[in-house]
Amino acid sequence: MVTKIAPSVEQQAPTNAHLAHALNGDGAEATAVTGAARDHVWVHTLTWNEYEGGGLHVFDRGEGSTIWDVNGKAYLDGIAGLWVVNAGHGRAEIAEAMAKQASKLAYANAMNFTSTPTALLAEKLCDLAPGDLNRVFFSSGGSEAVETAVKIAKQVQAMRGFGRRYKIIARRRSYHGQTMGAMSLTHAKNEHWFGPFLYGVSHVPHPDKYRSDFGLEGEAADVMAARYVEQEIENQGPDTVAAVIGEPISTAAGVHVPSPVYWQMLREICTKHGVLLIADEVINGFGRTGTMFATEQFGFVPDIMTMAKGITSGYAPLAATVVAEHVYEVFKEQGTTPLGHLLTFGGHPVSCAAALKNIEIFEREELVQRGADTGAYLKSQLEELRAHPTVGDVRGVGMVYALDLVKNKETKAKLGKDSPFTKRLNALLMEYGLVTRVWDVMHLAPPLVMTRPEVDQMVDIVDRALTGAERECADEIEG
Repeated sequence: MVTKIAPSVEQQAPTNAHLAHALNGDGAEATAVTGAARDHVWVHTLTWNEYEGGGLHVFDRGEGSTIWDVNGKAYLDGIAGLWVVNAGHGRAEIAEAMAKQASKLAYANAMNFTSTPTALLAEKLCDLAPGDLNRVFFSSGGSEAVETAVKIAKQVQAMRGFGRRYKIIARRRSYHGQTMGAMSLTHAKNEHWFGPFLYGVSHVPHPDKYRSDFGLEGEAADVMAARYVEQEIENQGPDTVAAVIGEPISTAAGVHVPSPVYWQMLREICTKHGVLLIADEVINGFGRTGTMFATEQFGFVPDIMTMAKGITSGYAPLAATVVAEHVYEVFKEQGTTPLGHLLTFGGHPVSCAAALKNIEIFEREELVQRGADTGAYLKSQLEELRAHPTVGDVRGVGMVYALDLVKNKETKAKLGKDSPFTKRLNALLMEYGLVTRVWDVMHLAPPLVMTRPEVDQMVDIVDRALTGAERECADEIEG
C-alpha cells in the first residue's frame, strides 16, 4: 500500500485566474449548462442510464494537469483528456497562435492547394519523424489518419503492379479508430450493428507477456507473436497482403510494451514479403512513451506512420499520415495519378498553426524528456500498488501506464469493466478528484507537464479508491 499521503486536489486553493472564471454563486449557470448537455449533447459512449444516473460531467476550464467542472470542482486529468493534452491545459500561446492564423487565413482548399502553416508543419514533422518518412497527408483525427494509411498502402501496391495486394493484417485487441475502415482493423467491433466490415482484414495475436496466447513469458512471447504475423502473411498469400498495421504500444490492449525484437522482426518480415508496415502512433506519438515517437523505443522505421492527438495537444483537430520516400516515389514515377482520397479539412491552417506552436513548446520546455523523467517516477510510485489484491500487473513506459485489475492474482482472472468493483472504482476516482478510464485495466496517462507532487496526489487517489472498492466489493475478489 502507498503510505505517502499528499493533499487531495479538492484541498488546493484556487488562483485568482480560477476565481475570475467562477460560475454564479447560486449555481444557476452550472445547472443550465448541465441541462443543455443532458438534453442535447450526444456524449459519444455514454448510455442513457448513465446520463440519468449522474454519469454526465461538464468541464469548464483547465490549467496544467488540472481541470474544473461547471460546479467548480477540481480534478487531476489522469488521462490527458484522452491521451491528447500532452502539453497541458490552458496554454494561452497556442490559442493566440490559432487566433492570429484565423484572422489571417482561416481555410485553404486542401484538394488543390495548401497554406503557409501547413507547409511549415509538414517540413517540421518530417524533421521529427524517424528514417526517411518524408511526405505528409493531413487529416482531422486519428481514424482519418488510419483510413488514409490503408488507402495509401492499397493504392501504392496496385500502382506497383500488385493489384491483388489488398489485404490488411491487424492485431487482436488493438484499436485503430471508429470510421468504417478503421473500425474494420479494430478488433473489438460490433458486427451485429455495423457489419459487414472491410473485406480482407485478418487479426493475429497481440504481444502480451502477462497473458500470452502462447503460454510463454518475456521476450519469447513477443518472438512467437511476431512469427505468427509471418505465418498469417504466408497463409493469406504474400501476393495478396498490402500491409500490416499495429500500435507500437497499444493502450486498448492494456499497455503491453513489447520487446524491441518484436518490432524489429516485423520490420524484417514485411520487407521480406513486400508488405508495407504501418505504425499507428496516434496515441503513442509526441512524447507519450518517453521519446518523440514510440518507434524510437524499438529501433525500427515503418513505411507509413499515423499521428494525431498530441500533435496539437488537443487544441485543434489535426492528424497526419506520413510516408517514407520510397512509398511516395510511385506517384513521382507515374506522374499523372494522385492519391484517390481527399478530406475537406486536411491541413487546416488554424490547426497547423496550433501544432507548430505546440511543437515549439515541446522543444523549448523539453517536454519529451520531462515526461520521460516524470514517467519513471510515476512508475516507481505505481509499483507500490501491487500490494493491492486487485492489482495483478503494472505496465507501461514514459507517461502511459496500466494497472491490470484482477479478481485472482494467481489465475489472472479479470474483474471486467462491467463488474460492480469496476463501476464502484470509477465512481470513487471521480469522487476523490481524478479523471481516468477503468476497464479491464486502469489507464494512467497524464499530461507530460504533470509535477511530482501531482503524481503523488494521483497515486494517493488511486490507492484510496482501490482500497474503498476492494472493501465494498470484497465478495468479487478471490485472492
